[in-house]
Amino acid sequence: MSPILALAAEMQAAASEIYLLDAVTLRVIDANQAARLNLGMDAATLQAMDAYALAPGLDRAALGELLAGLGEEVGAQVSLRTRLRRLDGSSYPVRLCFLRIVRDGRSLLLAIADDLSLEQASAQALAQSQARFDAIVRNTPGLVFQFVLHPDGRQVFPWLSEGCAALLGLSVLELQHDASLFERLILPEDRKGWLESMAASRAAMSAWNWEGRIWIDAWKDVKWINLRATPHPVDGGAVQWDGIMTNISASKEEQEASMRSRARLAELTDHIEQVKEQERARIAREIHDDLGGNLTAIKMALAMLAARLPDNQPALLEKANYLDDLVDRTIEAVHRISLDLRPTMLDLGIVAALEWQAREFEKQMGIACAFRCPLDEGEELLLDDDHATALFRIFQEALTNIAKHAHATRVTVTLRPQRAHLTLTICDNGRGIHPGDRLKPHSFGLHSMSERAKAFGGTLSLSSAPGGGTMVTIKTRLATDK
Repeated sequence: MSPILALAAEMQAAASEIYLLDAVTLRVIDANQAARLNLGMDAATLQAMDAYALAPGLDRAALGELLAGLGEEVGAQVSLRTRLRRLDGSSYPVRLCFLRIVRDGRSLLLAIADDLSLEQASAQALAQSQARFDAIVRNTPGLVFQFVLHPDGRQVFPWLSEGCAALLGLSVLELQHDASLFERLILPEDRKGWLESMAASRAAMSAWNWEGRIWIDAWKDVKWINLRATPHPVDGGAVQWDGIMTNISASKEEQEASMRSRARLAELTDHIEQVKEQERARIAREIHDDLGGNLTAIKMALAMLAARLPDNQPALLEKANYLDDLVDRTIEAVHRISLDLRPTMLDLGIVAALEWQAREFEKQMGIACAFRCPLDEGEELLLDDDHATALFRIFQEALTNIAKHAHATRVTVTLRPQRAHLTLTICDNGRGIHPGDRLKPHSFGLHSMSERAKAFGGTLSLSSAPGGGTMVTIKTRLATDK
């Protein structure tokens, strides 16, 4: 074979398979390295073959007719699809392009084969990916969508899943034809939130999360919709969101029912606390008035009897003195129980009641307790009786918790009016409270304090105190002048 007929160096290095064929016999004269490697054949093996041996599926008549169409014009080309067979018997799809050339006065065909295996594999992978995507979308509750907002304000839904009709009562074609139909579904009072959340997502290119109500006229029904989407810029300055809309009506109804239930529970708790305080006050009055009065009368009678005892009866006198001491201790117990039930200091105002309780705590527990209430001269704190009682009970519970758990040596209490609000702060220098302790199911003291605060429209918060320990802060509204 003349060296002139050998494939040029650049063809030898090409990635595509290149074959040089005799134009008459279609025998292989030469092949580049890509062809030899893909077929698994050396040059000698290839040169013993013709085009029909390389591609057994070629139809001789059809190929002859195709090549005849080239004529004798140099540079003319035609192409077809077939399969080439490797040395091991396997085959692979190719696109064969035949080009007529002349070398040393000899008519030749240059056949260039493009392997279609990767193209078919890509098509199959794409089909599988599409099938998986379609399956996910079909089984996704709600509506998967693409939404585009153009700089001029025009809105478009380029793609919508088949869940459109079930969720919105509109077909895919209807919404793609007129994207404003969706905005018209939104209740007027929720439409502002829809537009503001869209604008915020667009400005920051951040996730779009919106909840609102839509009216489905065909079903005469209101639905709660949650929309979650991710934005990205597209050509022309527009923004496209890819996301999902879901029906959250059931969860919203449950949430509203739970809120109503909690509100009723709070009302019931408040009522129970009021009834308890009223009953405590009644019992305290009866103990103080009836038992206290009776015990005082008994003490007076004992004193009169003891004065009339003969001097020669020391045993009787000792018994009388014993009974007198017992009556004194009982009077003290009645006084203590009465104060526990309803401190009379509450009748003097919340400031006096809290200061008295701080002194009692310091005396009983041996823990220093400083009370501060910065009031201007003549200033009074106007607080409803129920609120004052509830605030006092929270204060008592806070001091009890400090005594039980804090291991503190000092407590600082501050009662401060701030415009229309009153703030009570209780700080200790103890070991502090662990965040997990607040979530314990049996932390009844903390739960009770919080519920009491909520019952009278106040708030209670726990935090770390400056320098260590725990700080309890209760805020409530002051009563207005009547």
